[in-house]
Parts: sequence; structure tokens; C-alpha cells
Amino acid sequence: MPKKSKKQRKRNELNFTGGDMYVQGEISGLMRLQDKFFNKDTAFTIEERQLLGIHGLLPPVVRNIEDQVELCLMQFLDIDDDLSKYTYMIRLGAHNERLFYKLLATHGDKCLPFVYTPTVGLACLNAAYVFQFPVVLFITIEDKGHIYDVLKNWPQADVRAICVTDGGRILGFGDMGAHGYPIPKGKVTLYTALGGVRPHYCLPICLDVGCNKSQVREDPLYMGLKRKRPPRTEYDEFVDEFMEAVVSRYGPNCLVQFEDIGNADAFRLLTKYRYKYATFNDDIQGAGVVALAALTSAMSISNTKLEDQRVLFQGAGEAGLGIANLLFVALKGEGLDDNEARSRIWLRDSKGLVAYNRPQGHLTEYKLTFARKRAHIQKLEDCIREFKPTVLIGVSAQSGAFSREVLELMALYNKRPIIFAMSNPPSKCECSAESAFRHTRGKCLFATGSPSPALEYAGEMYHVTQVNSLYGFPGIVMGAIACCISHLTPAIFLVASHTISSLCTDDDYRQCSLLPPLNKLTSCAFEIACNVVEYAYKSNLARRKPEPTDIRAFVKHQMYDLNYEPAIKTWLQEYEK
Repeated sequence: MPKKSKKQRKRNELNFTGGDMYVQGEISGLMRLQDKFFNKDTAFTIEERQLLGIHGLLPPVVRNIEDQVELCLMQFLDIDDDLSKYTYMIRLGAHNERLFYKLLATHGDKCLPFVYTPTVGLACLNAAYVFQFPVVLFITIEDKGHIYDVLKNWPQADVRAICVTDGGRILGFGDMGAHGYPIPKGKVTLYTALGGVRPHYCLPICLDVGCNKSQVREDPLYMGLKRKRPPRTEYDEFVDEFMEAVVSRYGPNCLVQFEDIGNADAFRLLTKYRYKYATFNDDIQGAGVVALAALTSAMSISNTKLEDQRVLFQGAGEAGLGIANLLFVALKGEGLDDNEARSRIWLRDSKGLVAYNRPQGHLTEYKLTFARKRAHIQKLEDCIREFKPTVLIGVSAQSGAFSREVLELMALYNKRPIIFAMSNPPSKCECSAESAFRHTRGKCLFATGSPSPALEYAGEMYHVTQVNSLYGFPGIVMGAIACCISHLTPAIFLVASHTISSLCTDDDYRQCSLLPPLNKLTSCAFEIACNVVEYAYKSNLARRKPEPTDIRAFVKHQMYDLNYEPAIKTWLQEYEK
């Protein structure tokens, strides 16, 4: 008897008799309901339940996905505390993936803050309590020499987008080690929820290389390696092997997004890999995309030009330098030379003004680009008096850094001061919206890094813009993997930034809103993806051939369908593979 093919053997698990189909017992009905990719809960029709062996395992009611979404929303809103809302969403995603993403797409304004900023920071602080298995792939430095084998343990083989952290600089909390794992999980969730990337293409990874913060590492509930971080040489060898293993396992087109890596490591890895792999760092490059978009809108409202701005940064870490570098590229695009562009940008870190001859010692090479040739200035207020900035951007994770005096000085020197207090979580924000409007007497154009309600001041209602990278990276990732981009140039991030600002309307400007409303995030991601694909083909960065004749249709065809497929069709497709 001839040997049956793999396809035939799999098809035999489904038997057809007289036009009817029944499922043999090798895969139980309960197992089907525990498969998050397949499960539809009460949306299974009576016929599907009978054919798949799950009849009786569900109540008789049959609901469509829209009814399920509204029921889930009712359950979600009944939960009192933020951390429980986070765990509810994670559990829903692990149980019924399409319903989870449909809920996010339908009610993103209510649900997104509890799978991403700001609640993801609370999840990191309580990582041992909220852990759900498996949410991310953990690769430890003790796996060195065998990273490829660990990657093979992830159940999905067709991975096209990876978000990876080593927990070295989690939001404003610093080194959290393995307890930073909720960050990449939250990011890849937005790949799908906003960017439309199919969830089985996404892989969140935590590289556990140890933790230097003793209060985290020595906590009895800490889940990571109980060791300090390794020397740079050992660390770099480990990350090199990781990147090579990704290419070996998933191919050179797999995009790798680095997230919340320690400052020194983040800049070094970006410099090392940016033209070798399809990779980017959202804390550095993604922050620049959205900040520049908001700044562009602020200039439209205040009727000024980019080359007329003087921008002072409170904070010179990944976000500060990332925004400054993209701003520098944009200023050069406006016709300024290198020196003119740099003259518009001042940075202040924890040691004061970033200047060549300051007494605190040498500067890192990444700060030298924007170092001033002048006497050292320590206080932020004195920097403002000297530079008279039109824009003040806070990325220092220092709560209260924008004091009353700082805000009053900004209002003194500017008719419409632009003030971005971008640090996350809210407890680390440089100032509140209420403080900014009160101390500038309502003159400022203000944005913050976390969701904030509208604010009433002096009888007027002011919209508070959230300047967060969620406006940018989902669309960048979707566009990059759609065309199999070889690497991401600075121009890609300018394309994304210009796309975001172009979606603001006159109504947005009348409300002093510097970015499109949150209910346009999916549209924003789609437009970014299309523009990234178009730029990639024009610049010979796209590996996928031939070039599509209709880019919008090309991108849309690759996006995740939020609606249920017929259960029998889904299973047959799986068996046909």
C-alpha cells in the first residue's frame, strides 16, 4: 500500500460520510476551545459545535462577535482597579485572540491604556503577579550558544516582527531585568491592534542578562536570573548571537524592534545593527517620529516655521537624543546647514547643560553632536533665560522638573510656548497639564506622554495631546514587513512623522490638538504603512518583488481580519499546511 502524504494523513483526521463531516476524537472539543487562534466561544454556530465535537460544552446561545465585544466591555468596565483590567485583557487575548483584538479596535479609547501606556508600567512593577503563560519568549544569557534552539521552541514558525527588551531601562523605573517582559508584549499587541499585523507573525522577547538593581534582583518574587549584568564584551557577544539566530530561524526580512534597553547599550546596538539588519529602536527613533509630528502641528497653530524654533530638552537619554537627531534631519531638510541646525537644539541632562567644558567630566559620543561651546549652566531656569527656547521638551523622568518658575519663564518669552512633558508613567511626568496651563495663563500648546482628559481653565476647555510612540511604530512595522524592507533609514521616520501630522484637521487645531484623535490610530497606522512601502520601493529598500501596482490594496491584503472565519474552513486551512 502506498504511503500517505502528510496532507492526506492530516485530512483523514476529518472524515466525510454521505456529505456530512464529523471529527474524530484525537483532538477533543475542549482542546479546540482552548486554542486561542481557533476559539470563537459562543459565536460557534450549532452546526459548527456538532461537527467539531464541542456541542454541549457551550451554553445554547449563539452570539455574533459584535455582541461578544459589548459583553466583554461590560465585564471590563465593571473591574475597579487598573492591574485587574490589565490581567483581564491578557487573559482574554490568551483565550480568544480575535475577540481580544476586536474589543481593542472597537473600544480602543477605553481599553488601550490597560494593555499599553500607562498600565503596562504598573504591570512591570507587579510582573510576578500578572504573568500569564506563555506571553513572551525568555532567552537568558545562560542560553548563550543555544539561542537558535530556544527560538525554535516558540510555537509559531512564521515570525516576521520581533519586539525585544533586556529590561535595562523600563519607562522611568530603570533596570527591571526580566520583569520588563510586559513591555514587548504590549508593543506587539499594538502591532496587531493598530497596525493590522497578523498576530502569529509577532514575537515578544525578553533577553534576561541579569539585573543591576538589587531591590529588584533580590526580591523573593523576582522571576529572572539572580545575577548582575555581564561586562560589555559578553553582553555584545550574546546579542550578536541573538540577531544571527533570528536571521537563521526567521530569515533576513524579520524586523527586530529594540525596546527599553539601557541608554549606553541602546545607542551602541542601534549604531551597530541599523544598516546590517531590519531593525530600529522605538525609544530613540519612534519618540522622534511622534514628537516631530506634534511639533509640526504646534507650528501650524502658532503660524511659525520649524527653522524659527529653538528647542530645549530636559533629558538627554534615548528619547531626548532620538528626538533631537530627527529634528536635526528635519531642519537640514528645510535648508539649514549642520551648524545652523545644531544651533536650534540645546540639551540639558542631570548634570546641567550639555556643554564641552562642564566640570562633571566627559560626554558620551552620542551627546557630543549637540554639545554647546560655552560656559556651563546648571539650572534649567538659567538655561531658559540664556537660550529663550520656543519649545521645551521633557524626557527626563523627573517629576516636577517643569516648576512654576520654568513654566512662567516659557510664557514670558513666548506668545504660545510649546511644552511637551513626555515622560512615562504619569508619576514621572515633568509637570501636569493643569500646572502647565495655570502657570502659562493658558498660553501654552501642551502635550504629555500618557492619556489625559480634557482640561478646563479660565472657562475654556483644552484638549491634552498624548505624544506617544503608539502613533508611529505600528504603521512603521506593518509597512516594513509588508515590503520586506532591508533596513530603516532616517528618512523612513520622517515619512512616518509627516504622515501623522498631515492627518490633523482644522477642527483638531481649533481644539489645540497636536495629533489626530485616538480613534484615528488605525487609520494613521495604515497611512504610515502605505507611505513607508511607497518610499521603500522608490529608494530600493524593499526586498519583496515585484513592486505592487496598487500599494494600498497590497498593504490591506496583508492585514489581520478581525472577524471570525467559519470554523470548519479555518481548521481545513490548518490541515492543508
